[in-house]
Amino acid sequence: MLTRKQHELLCYIHDHLGETGVSPSFEEMKEALDLKSKSGVHRLISALEERGFIRRLPNRARALEVTRMPDMKGDEKAGISTRPQAPVIPPSAANDVVELPLHGRIAAGLPIEALEGQSTLPVPAALLGPGEHYALEVAGDSMVEEGILDGDFALIRKTDTARDGEIVVALIDNNEATLKTFRREGSMIRLDPANRNYDAQRYRPDQVAIQGRLSGLLRRY
Repeated sequence: MLTRKQHELLCYIHDHLGETGVSPSFEEMKEALDLKSKSGVHRLISALEERGFIRRLPNRARALEVTRMPDMKGDEKAGISTRPQAPVIPPSAANDVVELPLHGRIAAGLPIEALEGQSTLPVPAALLGPGEHYALEVAGDSMVEEGILDGDFALIRKTDTARDGEIVVALIDNNEATLKTFRREGSMIRLDPANRNYDAQRYRPDQVAIQGRLSGLLRRY
């Protein structure tokens, strides 16, 4: 039997995956459940993993898969609200490969110039959701607490809009790009790192253009 918070988190992950095709970030989960810290999210995820409701996908940042949902009758008896389950869509076959444009290196530290390249990166189709994508090589360590490391390849879904809590490629002053968590702070745009050694960056909205949203991560060993 799940606690109410465990059930709320499971439903939130399930719905987010159905809507966006990617797992929510720890910051998004913390805010959705009105928790005080990410450590509470970690405990809930570990409990759900132990009970077989979710599993972590290896070699991918913030990658969770809902393996089953609670029994609805059991939940109703326990006084836990339930909602209809979305159909489970099987991922693309593991041997399906997509060639994504590889557009140079993207800073996960201080902004650096985004390099336009002509090369491509072969990516398993199962790592991608709907929409048009491109790849960027990560440079820097400011997103390590989201599992994004120097040398990783960020798989980016093209979009020019972002919601609070999403990890985005932000183009600064039309010539520098960075990979950060997007926030609105009053009349300013705040780009948050995921490394306590780095400070948030604040810009006027006219200085920031969203170039895409993180869809997945590819790591070579």
